[in-house]
Amino acid sequence: MKSFMAKKNQVEHKWLLVDADGAVLGRMAAKIAPILMGKTKPTYTPHVDTGDYVIVVNAEKIKITGKKAQVKEYDYYTHFPGGHKFVSFADMMAKKPGKVIELAVRRMLPKNKLGRKMLKKLKVYRGPEHDHQAQTPEKIELF
Repeated sequence: MKSFMAKKNQVEHKWLLVDADGAVLGRMAAKIAPILMGKTKPTYTPHVDTGDYVIVVNAEKIKITGKKAQVKEYDYYTHFPGGHKFVSFADMMAKKPGKVIELAVRRMLPKNKLGRKMLKKLKVYRGPEHDHQAQTPEKIELF
């Protein structure tokens, strides 16, 4: 019996819609990452991008548990001397709530070219409106 290996031109990508209203950040990201990788499909192949597109709406309404709202920080480096910067979770949610979800999902994807390609299939929107009505996304419940 031969193993099935998906080819790049044989893969069919669906568009899925996730409402993040009231969702816990880590649990939601842990369910979105396998969808982007294609692990929820029987045709999963590790070296081929078999995943689906995911649209996340209401990013500003996510929750986190415990004291993380006061303690959690995101850091980045500006590549200048003394350029190690920190941004608190509350500030990040006020300015860019979509970036919080993107970072959580990105850290659960493979750290290579294929992982970066998978992350481009994640579309996050602050409110309930999105720009992908033409793709007719299918609404899914993750929780």
